[in-house]
Amino acid sequence: MLATQSLIVVFSIEVRQSFGVLDTEFDWDRQFIWKNLMCRHAAYIGPPITLEQFLLRPSHGLLKQSYRPKEMNSATVNADGFGFGWYLEDGTLRQYNNPAPIWSDPNIVQLGPALKSGVWLANVRSATIPCIPTLVNTPPYGIGHLLFSHNGFIDDFARSVRTKFRGYLYPEIEAEIKGNTDSEYLFALIRQMLMENKDILEVFERLFIKVRTWMEGGSGSFNFLMTDGKRIFATRYSIGHDAPSLYLGRDDNSFSGGWLIASEPFSDCGEWSPVDKCQVIILSAGSEPEKMTI
Repeated sequence: MLATQSLIVVFSIEVRQSFGVLDTEFDWDRQFIWKNLMCRHAAYIGPPITLEQFLLRPSHGLLKQSYRPKEMNSATVNADGFGFGWYLEDGTLRQYNNPAPIWSDPNIVQLGPALKSGVWLANVRSATIPCIPTLVNTPPYGIGHLLFSHNGFIDDFARSVRTKFRGYLYPEIEAEIKGNTDSEYLFALIRQMLMENKDILEVFERLFIKVRTWMEGGSGSFNFLMTDGKRIFATRYSIGHDAPSLYLGRDDNSFSGGWLIASEPFSDCGEWSPVDKCQVIILSAGSEPEKMTI
C-alpha cells in the first residue's frame, strides 16, 4: 500500500511540474482548446482482481493516462474528475465517483487492495467544454445493473441537440438524468431503446442513425463502454470526426484469464490490438471477444 501511495504522490508532483505551476495557478482556458476534448476509459472482465490491479498498478493504466496520455486528440490531461464501478458477488452494482483529479484522491490508495471484482469499468474525464467539475457530471453513470462510460462528444449539444433528446425520451427515463452531459443523455437513450429491443447491436445502430439525424450535419464521436455485470459492450464510432483510440487487450501476466478494453494499452506487455472504427466488441468472461461492424 505504501508503494501505491508513493506512486500517487509522484504522479501528482509530476503533473504540477509538467506545467511548472501549482494547480491553483494554472490558466486552463489559455492552455487548452476546449472543443472536442476526450476522456480516457477502460474496462475489465475475467477472474476477480483488485481495484489496485486494474486502476493503479499498470504502468500505463488510467492513473498514468489521466496526466500523460499518448493518443488524445487535443487535451493534455484528464483532470475533470474520475470514477469507477464494480459488482458485488450477488451482482449488485457499486460506484465511486469524484469530480477531482484522480491523482489528488488519497482514498483510492486505501480502496485499491480492498475492493475486488470480476468486472471493472473506469473513466478519467476531460470535459468537452470549460466548466467547474461536478459530481453529477462525473462518469461512469450507473442505473440499475447498467454502468456506462462515453469517450467522445456531440458538437453543439447544449444549444442544438439536447432538446431533441428531451423530446424523444420517456418522462421516466429523462427523470433519471441528474447532470447535463451529452454522455448521460446518450446513456438514457440506450436504456430506453433497450426497453424496446434487447439486441444491443440493433440498439447501437438505431441510436447512431437517430443521433446523426438530430445533429443535422454536425460532428460527434461515440466510444462507449457499457456493462451489465456479465458482459462488456464497447463501440468505436464517429460522425464527421476522427474516432478516439480504443484497444482490445489481454495480458496473462497481470490479468490472467481476463480481457481488457481501453483507450490506450495499459503496458507494452501482453497482446493489444486497435479496435476498428464502426466496430462493436462484446466481452464475456471465459469467452473470446465478439466483433461486429455497424
